[in-house]
Order: sequence, then structure tokens, then C-alpha cells
Amino acid sequence: MTFLEPQRLWWLLIVVAVVAAYVLAQRQRRRYTVRFTNLELLDQVVPHRPDVRRHVPPALFAAALGVLVVALAQPAMPVEQPRERATIMVAVDVSLSMAANDIEPDRLAAAKESAQGFVDTLPERFNVGLVSFSSTATVVSSPTHDHQAVLSSVENLRLGPGTAIGEGVFASLESIRGFDEDSQEDPPPSAIVLLSDGENTSGRDIAQASAVAAEEEVPVSTIAFGSGAAMIEIDGYQVPADIDKEALQGLAEDTGGHFYEAESEKELNQVYEDIGSSLGTEVVHEEVVTRFVVAAILLFLSTAVTSLLWFQRMP
Repeated sequence: MTFLEPQRLWWLLIVVAVVAAYVLAQRQRRRYTVRFTNLELLDQVVPHRPDVRRHVPPALFAAALGVLVVALAQPAMPVEQPRERATIMVAVDVSLSMAANDIEPDRLAAAKESAQGFVDTLPERFNVGLVSFSSTATVVSSPTHDHQAVLSSVENLRLGPGTAIGEGVFASLESIRGFDEDSQEDPPPSAIVLLSDGENTSGRDIAQASAVAAEEEVPVSTIAFGSGAAMIEIDGYQVPADIDKEALQGLAEDTGGHFYEAESEKELNQVYEDIGSSLGTEVVHEEVVTRFVVAAILLFLSTAVTSLLWFQRMP
């Protein structure tokens, strides 16, 4: 619990002063009683001296005052609240090397299936965008709540020459910056999920892209597709479909994201859950003043009831 107006808690000193005054008055009363030396006459004058119950109404009254002061300090509890602007960009490598079939049926098909599975796991309130990259990067779908449109765009991805991972990150960042009119002053909570085989051959390098993403506090989680032991046909020639897992791992680590390998479906599901939970909610402090006011009212009522029942008078 926290307090939005903690300086008002100094008012509790007044409650402490009231309690101290009551204790002092009780001690003073006890001294006067002891001065009355004729105890037999005292029993006749006051045959039923109050027992410990006489302290209950004042104690309840002091507690009510204390709770009321705490309410004035505006107590608040931390609660999780959905982030309506949470944005995730999915960047998919469509370079020719993604046609390698070291993953069934091939790397691109597996990446499409993985990307679609990820979008399916996200709550509807998440904004999702899609970027494809080969020798250049293209924003296929700007961030939107229309997840079905993104799923359809993923299905329509086609292969192209070259691999520009850095450009894929830059295109994703640019799409995030243009999310809404407040993005420049108040960027939306964002993340990038990049699916690739990791061999960068075109555009700006990965180190430059990771530096900008880290500066803008946008984590890039990377998923590596392929084992590296594969060949593809380009212009009638068989060429190796290399994979650079180290580059993808470095990109993830430098930006605060996670690196995963596509061979493990369990790990992929976990990274999706991690990204969704980290962006999906934020902790805010919600006022609970009403609860304390109600508690104070109940304590005041208890003070009145016990005083009337036990002593037939108000405190």
C-alpha cells in the first residue's frame, strides 16, 4: 500500500494526543479515588464501579479517528491494469534462404505458422503490426487491433532476394513511432518479435539496429529458424542456406529481448507468454479511500452502540 498524500499522516499526532489525554485523565481519576479513604462509604455511594468495558468506546473512537486520518492521506493499492496502447511488431524474414527445408516443410512455412500462432495468443486489446524483410524491409500491416487482417497478411508473405535484418528492425521501430499522435512524446509500450535464419546480407547492420532499439527501450526477441545443414536453388545453382544464430542472439541480448530456437515449440510458446505478460499490463495505484471511510463509519457506530448498551449514554 502507498499514500498519494502522505503528508496528511501527520494528523495522526492529533489522535495520539487524544489517546494520551485520555490515559492521563484515567490516571488522575484513579488518584482522586484513592484519596477517598472511607472505602465502605464509597461502595455505598458507587456500588457498581465501571469495569474494563468503560475503555472500549473511547478505544473505538480513537481507532475511528485514526482510520479517518489514513483515509485523508488517500491510500492506494497497486493493481494491474491493461495497457490499451501495447504494440507488438512481428518481423518475418522472407529471404530466399528461408526456402530451405531443414525444418518441415521449410523455414518460411514454419515461420509463418509460428507468427500466426503468436498473433492468435495475444489479447484483442494488443495492437499488432507486420513487417517483412528480404533485401529491403516493408511494413505489410501497421499496428492494429484487427488480428485477423494480420494473420491474412502473414499467409500472403512471399520470398525475395537478400536478407536485411537491420532494416527489418528499423522498419518496425518506425511503425511504432507512427502508431498515434502521442507516440513522439509518449511512445507506446512495445516489443518486436523477429523470425529469421539470421544471416544478414543487405542494408544497415544488426549492431546499428540493436543500438537504436535499445535506446528507444524496445526489446527485440528473436527466433532462429534452421539448422544450417541445408541447400537451396538460386538461378539453377545449389547454394548453402547458412544460418547465423549468434547474430540473432546478440540482437536479443543487446535490446533486452529473448533468443529462442524454432526447434523447440515449448520454448516458443514460453516467449510468446513472456512478451504478452510484460506488455499487456502495467501496475498502477488505485485509491481505496472508500474502504477506509466505511471502516471509520463502522467504528464510530460501534462506539455509539457500545456506549448506549453498556452505559446508556453517548461517548
